[in-house]
Amino acid sequence: MNLSWRSKAACQGLAPDIFYPSTEDDADAEPAKVVCGECPVREACLEHALAVREKDGIWGGATERERRRIIRQRRRTA
Repeated sequence: MNLSWRSKAACQGLAPDIFYPSTEDDADAEPAKVVCGECPVREACLEHALAVREKDGIWGGATERERRRIIRQRRRTA
């Protein structure tokens, strides 16, 4: 899997705990979502997380719950 997109990620150098909030509360995810919202590789990041079924953290601006929802929606439309 090509992960070269990571070198262009807006989260590079930021504290990882921003992307791994202690609760699933949407308010706790907001700081990470702001960073992801301006990231040039947001879509690649999200697709990676979906492909490997990443369980924790905010990836491509999506929480674990949001990623599960995306996967369910894609299964229904496939």
